[in-house]
Amino acid sequence: MKFIDEASIRIYAGDGGNGVATFRREKYEPMGGPNGGDGGRGGSVFFESDENINTLIDYRFVKNYRAKRGINGKSSECYGAKGDDLVLKVPVGTVISEKQTGQILADFERHGEKLLVAKGGKGGLGNVHFKSSTNRTPRQCTEGEPGQEFEVYLELKVLADVGLLGMPNAGKSSFIRAVSAAKPKVADYPFTTLQPNLGVVKVGMEKSYVIADIPGLIEGAAEGHGLGHQFLRHLSRTKLLLHIIDIAPYDEQVDPILEAKNIINELKKYNEELFNKPRWLILNKIDLITDLTQIKDRIIKELNWSEEVFCISAINGEGCKGLTYKIMEHIDQYKKYEDI
Repeated sequence: MKFIDEASIRIYAGDGGNGVATFRREKYEPMGGPNGGDGGRGGSVFFESDENINTLIDYRFVKNYRAKRGINGKSSECYGAKGDDLVLKVPVGTVISEKQTGQILADFERHGEKLLVAKGGKGGLGNVHFKSSTNRTPRQCTEGEPGQEFEVYLELKVLADVGLLGMPNAGKSSFIRAVSAAKPKVADYPFTTLQPNLGVVKVGMEKSYVIADIPGLIEGAAEGHGLGHQFLRHLSRTKLLLHIIDIAPYDEQVDPILEAKNIINELKKYNEELFNKPRWLILNKIDLITDLTQIKDRIIKELNWSEEVFCISAINGEGCKGLTYKIMEHIDQYKKYEDI
């Protein structure tokens, strides 16, 4: 199934049912009083997060969703039935915003969260409400109120603890294969990753975290070039970013330091908050390097890097296990800080 992570739809809450103007007409009460009932409230539109759904693909094909209208009132002061509510299921991690204003209406982070987005219209009043000592045969009644309607934008952000950054072919997919059970496509050409891949990394018997591999970034990604900009949003919920650098590129004319600087610039252009997240430098393909210390020192100096630096080989797993434990320690500290 193709990964669909955004969609625009229009939702309509149900209109309220109309009130009615009726009078009692019984055998011995030919001049009975008013007994028109109220209309029922229109159905509302809810969104609910469901961990069994992983894309927004259904909302790409059906654009309009309507809740049921309230039933009109009846005689004998019978109220009309309420219209059925409409519950739309979305994946965990979906953000719903009003398209016109950009206001966020819902942000689902856990399974089973349910939120009212469009409220059904109130039912109209029957003529029983308008009787008085001076108006014993009221013929007034009111129509039901219209339900709310919105054009909403659905955006799915992957719920991952760790996100991978890097140029195409830096080894991100190989890394996620090395540390988790995920099996993203791996090949010796760029852009093998065309959609986000998630892997669960188990550390010990009871601890684990989720790592996300997104399509590689290229220069100009923040302006929409390549695939990276479309998926950068998935890194917004992460607690840690791993910037993977290929220190043994196939093309000898490629400068890993220049590529690393380009990605840092794209990240800053796209989102300052994302740029300020904790970010570790991962030097990949050390199995192909003989002068590792010299290259490592040069990269740290050129990038003026002050955070953590790790050297690994994703293809044979060298250095990967130790890195996964360090990541778990960082996530544990982050969660403790959140709980304070």
